[in-house]
Amino acid sequence: MNGAETLVQTLLASGVRVCFANPGTSEMHFVAALDRHPEMRCVLCLFEGGVSGAADGYYRMSGQVAATLLHLAPGFGNAFANLHNARKAQSGVLNIMGDHADYHLRYEAPLKGDTVGISQAISHWTRVTSAPERVAPDAAEALQAARAKNGQIATLILPANMAWEEAEAAAIAPPPPALHRPSVEQVSAAARALREPGAILMVDGKALWTPKLGQLAKRVTKACGARLMMPFFAARFRRGAGAVKFERMAYRIEDNQALLKGASSLVLCGTARPAGFFAYPGKPSTPEDPDTRLIELCGRDMDIDWTLRALADVLGEAELGPEDFVAPDLPALPEGALTVTKVGEAVAALMPEDAVVVDEGVSASYFLAPSMRRARGHDALTITGGSIGFGLPCAVGAALARPERKVVVMEGDGSGMYTLQSLWTMAREGLDVTTVVFANRGYQILRDELAAVGVQDAGRNIARMFDVVEPTLDWVSLAKGHGVQAVQVRDMAGFNAAFAEAMGQRGPRLIEVVC
Repeated sequence: MNGAETLVQTLLASGVRVCFANPGTSEMHFVAALDRHPEMRCVLCLFEGGVSGAADGYYRMSGQVAATLLHLAPGFGNAFANLHNARKAQSGVLNIMGDHADYHLRYEAPLKGDTVGISQAISHWTRVTSAPERVAPDAAEALQAARAKNGQIATLILPANMAWEEAEAAAIAPPPPALHRPSVEQVSAAARALREPGAILMVDGKALWTPKLGQLAKRVTKACGARLMMPFFAARFRRGAGAVKFERMAYRIEDNQALLKGASSLVLCGTARPAGFFAYPGKPSTPEDPDTRLIELCGRDMDIDWTLRALADVLGEAELGPEDFVAPDLPALPEGALTVTKVGEAVAALMPEDAVVVDEGVSASYFLAPSMRRARGHDALTITGGSIGFGLPCAVGAALARPERKVVVMEGDGSGMYTLQSLWTMAREGLDVTTVVFANRGYQILRDELAAVGVQDAGRNIARMFDVVEPTLDWVSLAKGHGVQAVQVRDMAGFNAAFAEAMGQRGPRLIEVVC
């Protein structure tokens, strides 16, 4: 038995069943060991950003840590952007980063890089295995770290000779440490603040998608008269008919200032202090009033469930009525000229119960949101870290985690180009994912941001940096080239027919919406 074999046996014994992979030479013994264990599902992604994005989506929809297989520092670098999104989503991810044999690192080989440095820039936990007999226990500790604190990024760096040299036995990952909880005094102080007129409780994490916990948060705030809010960029939240009503923060800082205006206190449970997506000239970085009391009761890495129950013990729980849940209100199927708003109405009208919607529509998302709130009950996944190229690989992971559910991706044409290789993985794995690409032929969000920072005149250089024309992207050809059936639509009749067909059949589809 070699170190690689003990690694795979440790992962399997500890409950890891999926490995998203983009391997190279330094990982060949790990690859061979994976091959000896078909009970581990190995999913090839043609770009490392697809690997990390898929692991993120998998955790969001299953709560289970997947392994990734990444090739040295350059491969890890390619995965970095979606690891950033995963970290912001608080997804548990276990990276296995191959490295040169330790004795080879004295030489300046082409792929030699700072594996520790690049890992530590994004990972909560990093370790280089120093001996073959340490591979299994190091992997067990890495998995424990990935499962800790509501989900973390853990990276085990595996020198090639640690994988091929002889080792003895596998290990089993211990359970993660108990989550930290606020003190009784902190809970009491937060409860007093929530009783004050104009108080807000802002929650994140499982409270947004677990019905039992979301209802508890609603009962508590209803009992004390506080408002119940959620961040704009949430890893996962329940939306549509039957969902608990939350007030959702907005994207723009000025809209959030209006939402929080006059709040006596803002109590945070499972979320960080709200901040603007960027800094803008003449605008504040945080949206709450200067007089609003900020109470950071329970951090993102703490026991959210216990904290809400502790608040309920102090504040009581009100009975919930129909007014506390989103009522069924499906929009009519729109006709005529195509608009993004109408596309949202059609998706809401046709999408089945309990779908998963991955939202990277970027500028289109604003116009889609009102209709999606009226859809049948579904889970929504958003781009928590703002690093584009999240949507398609996240959908891969979500579909693998929940194969019985329809997955719909709202994707911008510019952002989709970052990780379009994920279409190939959808085709190879037969994933039930429908991708809706909004082809506005450019980075519309950048046009909006240009105006937000006060630039009024846009010349040729700006146009050349913001537009994706000359040549125009052909998403139908791109999808078909990756093995995915695709169609382009330019009116609502075409979209309605294409989306209805996709909802009625299994397997990957792509619809290019020219807007």
